[in-house]
Amino acid sequence: MSHPLTCDLCDAHKNQGPDVLRVLPPVFRSFGAALRFSGVISTVQCFEDNSHVKAAVDEPGLGRVLVVDGGGSLRKALLGGNLGAAAARNGWAGVVVDGCVRDVVELAQCGLGIRALASTPMPTEKRQQGLRDVAVQIQGVWVKPGEWLCADEDGIVVCAQPWKPL
Repeated sequence: MSHPLTCDLCDAHKNQGPDVLRVLPPVFRSFGAALRFSGVISTVQCFEDNSHVKAAVDEPGLGRVLVVDGGGSLRKALLGGNLGAAAARNGWAGVVVDGCVRDVVELAQCGLGIRALASTPMPTEKRQQGLRDVAVQIQGVWVKPGEWLCADEDGIVVCAQPWKPL
Protein backbone atom coordinates (compact mmCIF):
# COMPACT_ATOMS: atom_id res chain seq x y z
CA MET A 1 0.00 0.00 0.00
CA SER A 2 1.23 3.47 -0.85
CA HIS A 3 1.33 6.02 1.94
CA PRO A 4 1.91 9.76 1.60
CA LEU A 5 5.17 11.01 3.00
CA THR A 6 5.05 13.12 6.15
CA CYS A 7 7.37 15.70 4.57
CA ASP A 8 4.98 16.08 1.62
CA LEU A 9 2.06 16.53 4.02
CA CYS A 10 3.95 19.20 5.94
CA ASP A 11 4.99 20.98 2.74
CA ALA A 12 1.41 21.02 1.48
CA HIS A 13 -0.19 22.16 4.74
CA LYS A 14 2.51 24.08 6.65
CA ASN A 15 0.56 27.33 6.67
CA GLN A 16 -2.88 25.92 7.43
CA GLY A 17 -2.59 25.64 11.21
CA PRO A 18 -3.21 22.96 13.84
CA ASP A 19 -6.84 22.43 12.82
CA VAL A 20 -5.54 20.88 9.60
CA LEU A 21 -2.17 19.32 10.51
CA ARG A 22 -0.17 18.56 13.66
CA VAL A 23 3.23 16.88 14.04
CA LEU A 24 3.97 14.66 17.02
CA PRO A 25 7.31 15.38 18.74
CA PRO A 26 10.22 13.25 17.46
CA VAL A 27 10.42 11.05 20.57
CA PHE A 28 8.92 7.84 19.19
CA ARG A 29 10.91 4.75 18.20
CA SER A 30 9.81 2.23 15.59
CA PHE A 31 9.17 -1.33 16.79
CA GLY A 32 6.98 -2.92 14.08
CA ALA A 33 7.83 -4.38 10.68
CA ALA A 34 6.15 -1.54 8.75
CA LEU A 35 8.11 1.71 8.77
CA ARG A 36 5.34 3.55 6.92
CA PHE A 37 1.67 3.38 7.84
CA SER A 38 -1.44 5.52 7.80
CA GLY A 39 -5.11 5.30 8.61
CA VAL A 40 -8.09 6.67 10.46
CA ILE A 41 -7.42 7.10 14.18
CA SER A 42 -9.03 5.17 17.02
CA THR A 43 -7.87 6.01 20.55
CA VAL A 44 -7.38 4.45 23.96
CA GLN A 45 -6.61 6.47 27.06
CA CYS A 46 -5.12 4.39 29.87
CA PHE A 47 -2.38 4.45 32.47
CA GLU A 48 -0.39 1.29 33.20
CA ASP A 49 -3.47 -0.85 32.36
CA ASN A 50 -3.75 -2.25 28.83
CA SER A 51 -7.22 -3.84 29.17
CA HIS A 52 -8.72 -1.46 26.61
CA VAL A 53 -5.72 -1.82 24.30
CA LYS A 54 -6.32 -5.59 24.22
CA ALA A 55 -10.04 -5.07 23.57
CA ALA A 56 -9.26 -2.69 20.69
CA VAL A 57 -6.69 -4.88 18.90
CA ASP A 58 -8.97 -7.91 19.25
CA GLU A 59 -11.56 -6.09 17.10
CA PRO A 60 -11.36 -5.65 13.31
CA GLY A 61 -8.92 -2.82 12.65
CA LEU A 62 -10.21 -2.02 9.16
CA GLY A 63 -6.88 -0.35 8.33
CA ARG A 64 -7.11 2.05 11.27
CA VAL A 65 -4.32 3.30 13.54
CA LEU A 66 -4.70 2.83 17.28
CA VAL A 67 -3.30 5.76 19.25
CA VAL A 68 -2.71 4.88 22.91
CA ASP A 69 -2.39 7.67 25.47
CA GLY A 70 -0.42 5.90 28.18
CA GLY A 71 0.47 9.14 29.89
CA GLY A 72 4.09 8.72 28.81
CA SER A 73 4.68 6.08 31.49
CA LEU A 74 7.98 4.27 31.16
CA ARG A 75 7.21 1.78 33.96
CA LYS A 76 4.88 -0.74 32.27
CA ALA A 77 4.40 -1.93 28.69
CA LEU A 78 1.01 -1.32 27.11
CA LEU A 79 1.66 -3.47 24.01
CA GLY A 80 3.58 -6.71 23.69
CA GLY A 81 4.05 -9.54 21.24
CA ASN A 82 0.62 -11.12 21.71
CA LEU A 83 -1.26 -7.85 21.30
CA GLY A 84 0.94 -6.79 18.39
CA ALA A 85 0.21 -10.09 16.62
CA ALA A 86 -3.53 -9.65 17.30
CA ALA A 87 -3.43 -6.12 15.84
CA ALA A 88 -1.70 -7.38 12.68
CA ARG A 89 -4.03 -10.38 12.36
CA ASN A 90 -7.11 -8.18 12.78
CA GLY A 91 -6.16 -5.62 10.15
CA TRP A 92 -4.84 -2.64 12.11
CA ALA A 93 -2.41 -0.50 10.08
CA GLY A 94 -0.46 0.62 13.12
CA VAL A 95 -0.28 1.39 16.82
CA VAL A 96 1.25 4.52 18.37
CA VAL A 97 1.88 4.25 22.12
CA ASP A 98 2.66 7.24 24.31
CA GLY A 99 4.36 4.83 26.68
CA CYS A 100 6.24 1.54 26.44
CA VAL A 101 6.07 -1.76 24.60
CA ARG A 102 7.71 -5.12 25.31
CA ASP A 103 8.64 -8.29 23.40
CA VAL A 104 10.51 -6.17 20.85
CA VAL A 105 11.78 -9.17 18.85
CA GLU A 106 8.19 -10.37 18.41
CA LEU A 107 6.91 -6.89 17.59
CA ALA A 108 9.54 -6.55 14.85
CA GLN A 109 7.88 -9.53 13.12
CA CYS A 110 4.38 -8.03 13.25
CA GLY A 111 3.11 -6.84 9.88
CA LEU A 112 2.12 -3.39 11.04
CA GLY A 113 3.68 -0.14 12.16
CA ILE A 114 4.36 0.26 15.87
CA ARG A 115 5.74 3.41 17.49
CA ALA A 116 6.37 3.90 21.19
CA LEU A 117 8.62 5.88 23.51
CA ALA A 118 10.68 2.89 24.68
CA SER A 119 10.58 -0.74 25.71
CA THR A 120 10.37 -2.24 29.18
CA PRO A 121 9.84 -5.86 30.20
CA MET A 122 7.26 -5.06 32.92
CA PRO A 123 3.63 -5.95 32.03
CA THR A 124 0.60 -3.93 33.11
CA GLU A 125 -2.08 -4.64 35.66
CA LYS A 126 -5.50 -5.58 34.27
CA ARG A 127 -7.98 -3.33 36.10
CA GLN A 128 -10.35 -2.57 33.21
CA GLN A 129 -9.54 1.14 33.59
CA GLY A 130 -9.33 3.59 30.74
CA LEU A 131 -11.40 5.14 27.97
CA ARG A 132 -11.93 4.35 24.30
CA ASP A 133 -12.33 6.73 21.37
CA VAL A 134 -11.91 9.99 23.24
CA ALA A 135 -9.69 12.97 22.37
CA VAL A 136 -6.23 12.38 23.85
CA GLN A 137 -3.12 14.46 24.27
CA ILE A 138 0.02 12.72 22.98
CA GLN A 139 3.22 14.46 24.03
CA GLY A 140 1.29 17.75 24.18
CA VAL A 141 -0.48 17.29 20.82
CA TRP A 142 -4.25 16.73 20.65
CA VAL A 143 -5.34 13.65 18.69
CA LYS A 144 -9.01 12.87 18.05
CA PRO A 145 -10.77 9.69 16.94
CA GLY A 146 -11.74 9.90 13.28
CA GLU A 147 -8.76 12.04 12.34
CA TRP A 148 -6.03 10.57 10.18
CA LEU A 149 -2.46 9.61 11.09
CA CYS A 150 0.49 9.14 8.77
CA ALA A 151 3.85 7.81 9.99
CA ASP A 152 7.12 7.22 8.17
CA GLU A 153 10.86 7.43 8.73
CA ASP A 154 10.66 11.22 9.19
CA GLY A 155 7.96 11.33 11.83
CA ILE A 156 4.28 11.17 12.68
CA VAL A 157 1.67 13.60 11.37
CA VAL A 158 -1.98 13.93 12.41
CA CYS A 159 -4.39 15.43 9.89
CA ALA A 160 -8.02 16.47 10.17
CA GLN A 161 -8.80 14.21 7.19
CA PRO A 162 -7.03 11.85 4.77
CA TRP A 163 -4.60 13.55 2.46
CA LYS A 164 -5.59 13.92 -1.16
CA PRO A 165 -2.73 14.92 -3.47
CA LEU A 166 -3.09 18.41 -4.89
